[in-house]
Amino acid sequence: MDTHRARPVAPALVAPVQRPVVTELRLSAFKSHRNAVFRLGPLTLFRGASGSGKSSALQAYEALARLAGGDSLDGALASVAGGGPACVPHQARPDAQGRRGFRIGCTVDGPVGPVQLDVAVQAEPEVRVVGERLTCSGRTLLSTALRDPGLRTVEAAWHTAGTVPVTRAPLPDDRLGTALLPLRVAGKTAGQRLVLDAAEQVVVALRSAFACDPRPELMRSPVAARDGLLRSSCDNVAAVLGRTRNECATRHTALVAAVGAGCRGSVDALSVQGLDGGFVRGVLGRKAGVPTPLERLGDGELRYLALCLVLMTGPGVLDMDPVAEVLPARQALTVLADGFDRCLDPRQVRELLTLAARMCELGHVRLVGTVQGDVSKVAEELREAGEEAVTATMVDL
Repeated sequence: MDTHRARPVAPALVAPVQRPVVTELRLSAFKSHRNAVFRLGPLTLFRGASGSGKSSALQAYEALARLAGGDSLDGALASVAGGGPACVPHQARPDAQGRRGFRIGCTVDGPVGPVQLDVAVQAEPEVRVVGERLTCSGRTLLSTALRDPGLRTVEAAWHTAGTVPVTRAPLPDDRLGTALLPLRVAGKTAGQRLVLDAAEQVVVALRSAFACDPRPELMRSPVAARDGLLRSSCDNVAAVLGRTRNECATRHTALVAAVGAGCRGSVDALSVQGLDGGFVRGVLGRKAGVPTPLERLGDGELRYLALCLVLMTGPGVLDMDPVAEVLPARQALTVLADGFDRCLDPRQVRELLTLAARMCELGHVRLVGTVQGDVSKVAEELREAGEEAVTATMVDL
């Protein structure tokens, strides 16, 4: 069985789990992965050769996150080139009806304990959920199955533990049943409340994810000053810098220090310059000399700046759909960063890894990223230098 397990590079942080977090990603059959199990710590980095499946792991995580947020299957797989059919393992053979698919899942730790979610998706001839299972402590809380291919529904059964031990009802075949349970379960019995608590734990953890891949070529253009929610490509970073500068001076000062550690030359300030038509551009203030507009920075400096901003902010600044009905203190933002070290020099990797580890140590932020270089050497150097806060879980593919 081809099962990949994370190899810890440094001791894991020991702290009680209070916020729901994804601690395991399972790719039973997804693209190049078969029977793959990945343990996820506060800071997890996938590394391997091109084509080894690093980006695929993040795509599977993002698909689960979007499904938990209420997206349809087509919407959840929109970021995957080729959609659902591209997620099917290349050598998977169709059944007698010409059907092929993929299977993904995760484990979420939280107040209820470890909760497992597994989803089977038919990708051909049409995309639909054909099976879903939500389990906790060995008990199946929700299961769905496709009984009649002619109907656009699956038959769902969830734990009740009342006069009727199991409740059955049809659910749409293009949505995640776990995300729909709060609309279907009354919560009158202890069993129903367990189902609701487990479903909420999974949904909160998965929805609190932000996929981030800064695009330097887009970050150099002026943006509308009111465009204050940072998008995944970080193309509107100038407007967001103007917002954070006005909203929290302490956090902005820390951001300036972090950016200064990774950019060439001294950095005294991060500000915006107003332009005609309500547009702005970002500017780096220098202790000596002329301020530097963001468009003059190199690709590595821009990616470094954007990732620093993401790690030091939260859902209120990012273009994402937070779980509004749950207090922010009960949520942990998970940043999905494909190409975490792309375009960065060794010094920038060192500074960004240090910042990521320190932010992850606080418990409000988690990071799952992919890297090309051997950042474990950087982590070892930091530990030898006394940076005990730096801890990472490396997954070799």
